[in-house]
Amino acid sequence: MDLGLHNKVALVTGASRGLGYATALVLSQEGARVAINSRNAEALQKAAFSIQEQTGHPVLAIPGDITAPETAQALVQEVVSAFGQLDIVIANAGGPPPGPFATLDDEKWYAAIELSLMSQVRLIRAALTYLEKSTTPAVLTVTSYAVKQPIPNLILSNSIRAATVGLTKSLALELGHKGIRFNSILPGWTETERVIELMRNRAEMNGTTIEEEIQKQARESPLGRMGKPEEFARVAAFLVSPAASYVTGVMLQVDGGMYKGLL
Repeated sequence: MDLGLHNKVALVTGASRGLGYATALVLSQEGARVAINSRNAEALQKAAFSIQEQTGHPVLAIPGDITAPETAQALVQEVVSAFGQLDIVIANAGGPPPGPFATLDDEKWYAAIELSLMSQVRLIRAALTYLEKSTTPAVLTVTSYAVKQPIPNLILSNSIRAATVGLTKSLALELGHKGIRFNSILPGWTETERVIELMRNRAEMNGTTIEEEIQKQARESPLGRMGKPEEFARVAAFLVSPAASYVTGVMLQVDGGMYKGLL
């Protein structure tokens, strides 16, 4: 199936590894012109080179801390300067740290808000002018299935990602008349570096091993395993593509059935 992504311009944040990297790779494989962002300049350049090597398409690497207020505008301007347009924004960032409620002070809450909500608010706001000029504009926020089924010891993520879902749905309603589509993916447990870090934290708390914690969590899925980043990425590429032109305001779980609710 042709997703219609050839020569579309996509900006993917949090893309030096994990879900962001996998999504940027699939977009490039589909013929999109891709810009990627991450705080770690060295890791980002390696990611860009890896994608280019696999797809034969150039990738623009723009390092920067997406939690800094000025970064979003600078990112968008550099993408437009390089490619002349912007059609797709994938607002992705690493999640807040784990921890029980009593251990989290105001500073940690505010840092989590900057990372998991305000970075996406600013990125979308900076991109809006250019998305309005696109014939196929699409925005995807990356949240978590925790917004429907809270995950123990991840109260920052459980709380703040729910705000991003509210933002995404609200923008789908507010800006649909301009043809801009807004959707969110709610990933479940996926084999990424962040998940390994979370499993390490659980292992330390429970006196177990990382492997034992991975196996325990995998059993929560009817499929009996965690997801793979490329499985997330293929869904993401579809949602931002012209092939999904009548899909907006959707909060889609890509979680292997880990969410147990009906709605």
